[in-house]
Amino acid sequence: MGFLAKLGGLRFAVTVLTAMTALQMALIAFGNITDFDTNRAFVQHVLAMDTTFGSPNMMWRAITGPGLQDTAYVVIIIWETLTALVLIAALALWIRALATRGDARTARRLSTLGWTMWVLLFGLGFIAIGGEWFQMWQSGKWNGLQPALQNFLIATAALIIAHLPAKNAEE
Repeated sequence: MGFLAKLGGLRFAVTVLTAMTALQMALIAFGNITDFDTNRAFVQHVLAMDTTFGSPNMMWRAITGPGLQDTAYVVIIIWETLTALVLIAALALWIRALATRGDARTARRLSTLGWTMWVLLFGLGFIAIGGEWFQMWQSGKWNGLQPALQNFLIATAALIIAHLPAKNAEE
């Protein structure tokens, strides 16, 4: 019964969520590092606003300098990498807490930090800044709002689940 209680508990669920999201963010960062040009083009077009409606009232926001565009993209990749590393560290602590039935507060804090970084990237970075400030929603080709929303919701759900009250100290 103890083994089943572990697998059916909140700690196990949060450990699985941490593992899944650590892997996903590591793959996102790895993809952007190893295939730099694919998403670089995405960032360039969003910042340049070259596929939006072209309203003169909005186009002053466009960033067309390749140096600034590349800097923005590198900052995104660094943020993704740091988020992945935080979640990997959290996963190690969750596994240790599961195995030893020890304190999971630090694991929860690191998962929370990682998922908050994730929310900031996709919610603030892609949905608010990319979607609204740079009018990404207007682009038929370079509109990443749906994937950004999916990622935002994954991290938000994980944050909520991680902070559900446990029935007892072993969950």
